[in-house]
Amino acid sequence: MLLARHRGGGVIATTFLIALLLTIVPLPDWMRYIRPDWVGLVLIYWCLALPDRVGVSTGWVMGLLVDLLTGTLLGQHAMALTVVAWLALKFHQRLRLFPIWQQALTVLILLVLHQLLALWISRFIGRPAPPWYYWAPSVTGMLLWPVTYLFLRSLRRGFRVN
Repeated sequence: MLLARHRGGGVIATTFLIALLLTIVPLPDWMRYIRPDWVGLVLIYWCLALPDRVGVSTGWVMGLLVDLLTGTLLGQHAMALTVVAWLALKFHQRLRLFPIWQQALTVLILLVLHQLLALWISRFIGRPAPPWYYWAPSVTGMLLWPVTYLFLRSLRRGFRVN
């Protein structure tokens, strides 16, 4: 049996590193509220593109890193991104066939789920309810999905990540 050799692990790791950096880069006050969930977007893309290489454990590790970098409760984003990765993996064959605008709507649902799970944990430990614009990053992520998808796909093809 011939085993296929995987390539491009550095590209995948670099995209996650850039997403983590974009998560913590300082922004003006008005822009901070619409910052998309970069780690969630990158995780969803790689789960759809390479489901055998990026999965639930990657979601868990990336979520823990987001928790550490943002100072949230340890495990809050880890659990949420694990669920998002699991759903993306479960439906990856179907989602890859969707046109990009339908994928963007699905990404919106996954990002809202991420925020909903994080909100649930935050409220469970007694933090106050967030303002209405708490949901803006999910909408921004949906709007940026086509650009993110096309950029990451060109990286994957350019570096022959498989």
